[in-house]
Amino acid sequence: MNLNQLVRPNILRMVPYSSARSEFKGQADIFLDANENPFENGLNRYPDPLQKALKHRICEIKHLPADQVFLGNGSDEAIDLLVRIFCEPGQDHILTLPPTYGMYQVSADIAGVEVREIPLLPDFQPNVPAVLQAADIHSKLLFICSPNNPTGNDIRPEAIRRLAQHFPGIVVVDEAYIDFSDQPSATALLPEFPNLVVLQTFSKAWGMAGIRLGMAFATPAIIDLFNKVKAPYNINQLTQEKALDALRDTSAKDTMVQTILEERKQLIAALQPLPFVQHIFPSHANFLLVRVQDPHALYRFLVERGIIIRNRHNVLLCEGSVRITVGTPAENQALVQAMTDFSSAVSSLSV
Repeated sequence: MNLNQLVRPNILRMVPYSSARSEFKGQADIFLDANENPFENGLNRYPDPLQKALKHRICEIKHLPADQVFLGNGSDEAIDLLVRIFCEPGQDHILTLPPTYGMYQVSADIAGVEVREIPLLPDFQPNVPAVLQAADIHSKLLFICSPNNPTGNDIRPEAIRRLAQHFPGIVVVDEAYIDFSDQPSATALLPEFPNLVVLQTFSKAWGMAGIRLGMAFATPAIIDLFNKVKAPYNINQLTQEKALDALRDTSAKDTMVQTILEERKQLIAALQPLPFVQHIFPSHANFLLVRVQDPHALYRFLVERGIIIRNRHNVLLCEGSVRITVGTPAENQALVQAMTDFSSAVSSLSV
């Protein structure tokens, strides 16, 4: 793969912004180079533009070198940068596999980049021959969400491998929910496929959606492009500190994941007997896609009880379905009780 042939020419030519903190890399006692407020309060200085301490800890956990890690303002920043780096508006396009995460489409729409959709098969797996047949020299990005949102299933490793091997552009595997899956991360494939980018996040398993921190793993050449195009200080100091605090002891995250997995199992068992529940799709994420008799009525009923789920009826291949996030034990009990009450109400109306 010749990476330069995939990158937009203006990105190759551009000179990135050089910040004060990136120009001086040594140690000093007095900093008068960045026009900062000199009065120390813990936040008066600009943050590390490359988040070196945070990346060092992430790399210890992920077993990857630091030059293969990019940190963004949520995974959404990495998605947006990928479109801007590789896709020439009006000329190139991205491929998505609906039903899938909606930000791939939104980022492309904002950039004026065409989106070509190759729907998943009925088992929610990629139609690999159709994807490869639709691809051409202007197919710059292919987005694969695994575990997939909103369906919850893993994408089979052999499909990811085949697409990474034969797709002519960059293959992006979005692993926002990978911590809830027993499938290995696609980061294991990075040494084999220089056109692969793997996205992960602190929003789900780590319970830190509020700090907006996403990770992208790729070859050093692609990471260099991320760093070239990103805003100079895209990860603020508070986010870096909060993430480091969480990473110092991963046992809290492991406990949350284990609890969610157990609650997911119990939630499936509690929902299956309800007569209006038609099908619960297998899930490797922290949510369930559930096909029900009347998703609109169920949604309205739960809203009245103060419980909010997602109605996915209008999403391709998800007709008649709702998406339910696995909550705390108490929240799940309240949900089951409300859905049981809904079942009784529906039964009384049909008599």
